[in-house]
Amino acid sequence: MVDFEADIKNCIAVLENGGTILYPTDTVWGIGCNALDHIAADRVFEIKQRPKNKSMIILLADARDVLKYVATPPPDIISIIESFETPTTIIYDGALELADNIINKDGSIAIRVTNDPFCKALIKRFRKPIVSTSANISGDPTPAIYNQIHTDILDMVDYIVKYRQDDEHPATPSRLIKITADGGLHVLRG
Repeated sequence: MVDFEADIKNCIAVLENGGTILYPTDTVWGIGCNALDHIAADRVFEIKQRPKNKSMIILLADARDVLKYVATPPPDIISIIESFETPTTIIYDGALELADNIINKDGSIAIRVTNDPFCKALIKRFRKPIVSTSANISGDPTPAIYNQIHTDILDMVDYIVKYRQDDEHPATPSRLIKITADGGLHVLRG
């Protein structure tokens, strides 16, 4: 395994100072920032040239962390999350404590608990959720590998993780689901 300790330290320094990072996730490369920092989130919208009325995904390191950022998660949410065999993002109603500009206007938030070793280590050490939005200009195709990321993105982020830049296996976005009022799972993307 490649040692990513320097990347973790550099990312934390940038995130703590309100900066943006370009980093590998359990799906595609993402543009990230501290999910509690409104100004940093605005910068991510600017980099992506994304309309500010669109919410963003956040990453957490552990299933139990959902309880801190969602008002009324289903009682069995931890076992639901732990049962997933592929990266899955869940849309929850009642977002709490997050930057208001990453929350959907209806109060919902998309959260993925990551199993990626780099992301998990980064989030645990940072001790805050991190925004994860695909590393593309809004409306452009999502790059499947690092080498497909547009130079405008590379030029605008504050730190680019070196770990996994040489991956050649194309990645795909996560499965996206919404938990319905009766506790069912409605697949939105999958």
